[in-house]
Amino acid sequence: MGEPKAWNPNYGVVGSGDRRLAYSRQFSLSSASAAASSPRPGLARSDSSISMPVPYSPFPLHAAAAPANADFRFRWLATRPMRRLALLLALNAAYSAVELAVGLLTGRVGLVSDAFHLTFGCGLLSFSLFAMAASRTKPDSLYTYGYKRLEVLAAFTNALFLLFLSFSLAVEALHSFMQDESEHKHYLIVSAVTNLFVNLLGVWFFRSYARVNIVYRKAEDMNHHSICLHVLADSVRSAGLILASWLLSLGVENAEVLCLGIVSVAVFMLVLPLFKATGNILLQIAPGNVAPSAFIKCGRQITAYEDVSELSQGRFWELVPGHAVGCLSVQVKNGGDDQSVLKYVHGLYEDLGIQDLTIQTEGS
Repeated sequence: MGEPKAWNPNYGVVGSGDRRLAYSRQFSLSSASAAASSPRPGLARSDSSISMPVPYSPFPLHAAAAPANADFRFRWLATRPMRRLALLLALNAAYSAVELAVGLLTGRVGLVSDAFHLTFGCGLLSFSLFAMAASRTKPDSLYTYGYKRLEVLAAFTNALFLLFLSFSLAVEALHSFMQDESEHKHYLIVSAVTNLFVNLLGVWFFRSYARVNIVYRKAEDMNHHSICLHVLADSVRSAGLILASWLLSLGVENAEVLCLGIVSVAVFMLVLPLFKATGNILLQIAPGNVAPSAFIKCGRQITAYEDVSELSQGRFWELVPGHAVGCLSVQVKNGGDDQSVLKYVHGLYEDLGIQDLTIQTEGS
């Protein structure tokens, strides 16, 4: 009959010769000081031939019996950026409502169009405010990584809108050149001046992010930068209309075409780096702060280790800026020491800045 196979109370019968084990280093942001005191993180072991490793969570998970959204409570005005953004939203919403009413009463299509543009922009900024509040919520059984990526998504949405704005300004400049309608748009100057002052207030609120290329260390950096670029792009657009009106009064031909074209290029150049950075994180490319050659070098060092026969399925990405995640599979030679292999591999990738690494080992 042979020896009876081992019984696992969770999974049933498990073959005694199965060496496939998963080890995960789970670095807790809340216990960073404790982790810093130990030279190597602890290794958690699970039956990877049947189950997947427990997902990483930068915060303590809720109780398993609690509903997914039981603790989904937002403190909307908990921080200064949130209060400033709420004030900016209120000013923009009030101004767009007044502009829409005046446009409808006077029959000015340009005012109505600009009011809808502002309303749509307010919607995007509202999503940014929502992301700020939601990101403070702890992970739950459904969103096991938490809600931090909402801020990355909000920044990507703002960047996408601003790229569309750049394209629409270029089309408007081309239309003005072909139809020569510049003289019919002087009534927009009052609107542009008012809008400029409102948006300059927003630029002052988020002035520390008023740069094209910044180093994103947290998800909040991306969201705040996108808000600053949003109001900055609207300010540049309003300033372009004001400058075009002044040049037209001096008799400069095609002034609006020139100004709108310059504004279109300026907005595009401002937003493109943010669009690429947020898109890369959402597409889960390899961490940008680690050179591809470093991953290749680590792979070669692991395969050259005496107890390792093969390395496969190495995947690395950024969950949010400043938090790199990775997983890979290592085939250990017969008689090899799993623990020594795991410590060696964890040490290599820890030096690269991979904060959350899961390794599955299999016997050859």
